[in-house]
Amino acid sequence: MRPVLATEHIDKHFHKPKDFHVLKDITFSVGQGEFASIMGKSGSGKSTLLYILSTMDTDYTGKLFINNELVTGKSQQELSSIRNRNIGFVFQFHYLLSEFSVLENVMLPAKKLAEKSHAEIEHDAMEKLRMLHIDNLAKQRASRISGGEKQRVAIARALINSPTILMGDEPTGNLDSHNSENVFNIFKRLKEEEGLSLLVVTHDEDFAKRTDRIILMEDGRIIP
Repeated sequence: MRPVLATEHIDKHFHKPKDFHVLKDITFSVGQGEFASIMGKSGSGKSTLLYILSTMDTDYTGKLFINNELVTGKSQQELSSIRNRNIGFVFQFHYLLSEFSVLENVMLPAKKLAEKSHAEIEHDAMEKLRMLHIDNLAKQRASRISGGEKQRVAIARALINSPTILMGDEPTGNLDSHNSENVFNIFKRLKEEEGLSLLVVTHDEDFAKRTDRIILMEDGRIIP
């Protein structure tokens, strides 16, 4: 299985108010089409690790590879481009722009990447909405749809640039069991039908148990 994301000996310290060694010697990889979850108690370093993996935090030692390319040490501009192209991100809160329509929200990351025309981006956004069975909401304002629908729109937005990996930080943490199940099924379908790699931080044991692999963290380390 070709790794789409890999780390070598990642360490991270928080220096204030006093030195705290938050991540210790993190070495692992996620393969093409693998659906992995990260679990661990609060404070075990899960979200900190995810921010490093998503290239948003560059204050660490060790190496991070995305699609076999070393991204550690690249400029913010280069990282922004790598992130927009390769990584889709779904948070616990959907972070939709409420005054924009559903369609406009989904189009935003592709407009930022600026590699396609407006018409092409609109077409791609409609395709993603169709795939998630919410194309009927395209013209609705984001503020007018339900919580479960908002999370689906956030997933469509994360997929608009056809990323190599989708990362989630507690993507079902704010949803009831019915909508959590929907999100899990969408992720599973993306893995099986699109060959997408997924890495999800979750507290939901039922969710994690159904992924291909659970990466367990404790005190800043991955437990073998």
